[in-house]
Amino acid sequence: MRHFLGLFLLVTSAASFQAHAQFQRAQSLELSCVHLYPVQIKYLEKHVNFGKLTKNLETRTVEQFVKRIDGSKLYLLEKDVKEIEKAMSGVFDKTRNKDCASLDKANALFVKRVEERVAYAKKFLGPKFKYNPDTKIHRDPQDRPRPKTAKDADKFHEVYMQYQVASYLATDLKLEEAKQQIIRNYERALKKVQEFKKEDLLASYLDSFARALDPHSSYLSADALEDFEIQMRLSLEGIGATLSSQDGFTVIEQLIPGGAAANSGKLKPKDRIIAVAQGKDAAFQNVIEMELRDVVKLIRGPKGTEVRLKILRKTAKEPTRFEITLNRDKIKLEDEAATITYIDREVGGQKLKIGLLNLPSFYADNRKNGPSASTDMKKLLSEAVKAKADAVVLDLSNNGGGSLRDAVDISGLFFGTGNVVKQSQRVTSELDQVNYETLRDTDSAVDWAGPLVVLTSRVSASASEIVSGTLQDYHRAIIVGGDHTFGKGSVQSVEYLPLGLGAIKTTVGMFFTPGGESTQHRGVDGDIVYPSAYALDEVGEKTLDYSLPPKKIKEFISPTAYVTEGAGKWLPLTKESIKKLKEKSLARVGEAKEFKKIKDDLDKTKKRGKMIIVGDLIKDKETAAKEKEKDPSAKKETVPGEDGEEEETANLTREERKKKYLERADVVESVNVAADLALELRSPGMQLGSKASESKPDEGKAN
Repeated sequence: MRHFLGLFLLVTSAASFQAHAQFQRAQSLELSCVHLYPVQIKYLEKHVNFGKLTKNLETRTVEQFVKRIDGSKLYLLEKDVKEIEKAMSGVFDKTRNKDCASLDKANALFVKRVEERVAYAKKFLGPKFKYNPDTKIHRDPQDRPRPKTAKDADKFHEVYMQYQVASYLATDLKLEEAKQQIIRNYERALKKVQEFKKEDLLASYLDSFARALDPHSSYLSADALEDFEIQMRLSLEGIGATLSSQDGFTVIEQLIPGGAAANSGKLKPKDRIIAVAQGKDAAFQNVIEMELRDVVKLIRGPKGTEVRLKILRKTAKEPTRFEITLNRDKIKLEDEAATITYIDREVGGQKLKIGLLNLPSFYADNRKNGPSASTDMKKLLSEAVKAKADAVVLDLSNNGGGSLRDAVDISGLFFGTGNVVKQSQRVTSELDQVNYETLRDTDSAVDWAGPLVVLTSRVSASASEIVSGTLQDYHRAIIVGGDHTFGKGSVQSVEYLPLGLGAIKTTVGMFFTPGGESTQHRGVDGDIVYPSAYALDEVGEKTLDYSLPPKKIKEFISPTAYVTEGAGKWLPLTKESIKKLKEKSLARVGEAKEFKKIKDDLDKTKKRGKMIIVGDLIKDKETAAKEKEKDPSAKKETVPGEDGEEEETANLTREERKKKYLERADVVESVNVAADLALELRSPGMQLGSKASESKPDEGKAN
């Protein structure tokens, strides 16, 4: 599964963006030891649970630091960890005195261990190596202890390299090719740690401190902050391509439609960028083996400027090299913006039109006229009304969160006026004094009054949980998909640091939906549950280090949310109607081969347990090939974020990705549920869906 790094609930302001723009002009300083202590204190000024530095927090910080440098337990020995813990004892006092020697010592020890592993890998993968498909391995580091001695480390890496060999053999590489690829991987890991900058080491420490507070506080270096802002604004200035790092090369994964790279007609996915030059006359800079973030820095640039690339392309005959000049431009990341698709269904002899509204994130650009999820959603719902849609499916199944304000505004698009969420806040530096701020929807217009289905999964988090939880509390929508959402019920604020030092993201409170429940740990329960590859115990907030405990407060449901007549009239869902819809859905799900495949794969994963046999990697591939021969139309069913799906879709056009999305089993069934719901709510004299919204907007408003 992918790491859930995007699970946050953003609280920021236009003023903070403007202030940061001013600070960007003075980025001459790099993060240094002198900055660590003040930044740590900055976190404690607002954090919901910590107001001062404690011994417990220090222990947690050191633990997170060790996890950050070697969380996979590949390099450090048990005694190394104890040595690092001893060296970092009193680290808060040390950073207050501008002493970072213990961090340097830990890093030096780590580099030494990586060097040892590289040397052993070359020895083990020599001429005498024999592949053993019966080798067993714990893939999850949490299921195995750290090696105690160098011999223990050797034994583990022998198993680990057998696993790597099997992985490459499953991709049709020959044994010798697989061995050389693994050695290059080890060498690349060594090169990376040897070139690790002091600034990166200090940033790792600060992020470890933040993660010791709770799973969602973090430190954003200047580079990470730039990526964060691009994601929130859904735009950047560059060539319009997504890149990855593979085997030391920067590889084009996807061309963004409308971007300079796509418009040139000369670049393709899987092309390798081997050198970059600025403008017409600058010399090329070799980028092979360069860190991806550094390559991205060279390629990104202001709109209207030129960048030249040297490209290496693999062909059937032989590799070809060529140069290309691109003019950078403003790029809209449209794949992350809200979209709507209309799908026709016929149920019980009645033709229905369902609006499938996909919202991948709660984005917000606080600059003037910048894009926002709520503004785009409002436009799309207006379009659904004009299109006379009979029901709407709001897809939040791959939405990890974003802007708090947009979550509130989007919730309010579906009912009158009223409370959406309460956020706990520290009153003073004393942690035992807490206030609750209530965020309300104050717009009495109901932008969509018709039948509403919300599709979620276990990775729907934060702002997604506010919207789905609020709509469920008001009985406004039926929640389908996952058995429950991620369970992140905390709120983060982003505060920019001066002089190009990045920003801090701090958990400042918890949020509660109108029923009084925090979504922390429990998430939002699905009314109708589908089989899902995410239905594993390791997916969810409660599995993360130092996650906050759940809480509950008195409910604060607003009667004014319910509109019973006139424009915007909507009918609350009843237990009886949900029960009927559930029975119909379960019958379809039980017969759908796509869901059966997901369930079988999940059962197989659970049956295998925590240990895997490396030879099974190849057996699984052979089994899939045989299934393909029997049924050429058979395809692998995946869900957003599942390992392998990103590689499968990277080379597809936007239209092809959309087609793949519309074929997803959970999406198809959610549209079916929406069609059933539209019929369920139809009765003589009722005006539902688009018809209700077509009334004049100032009639029948709730006050």
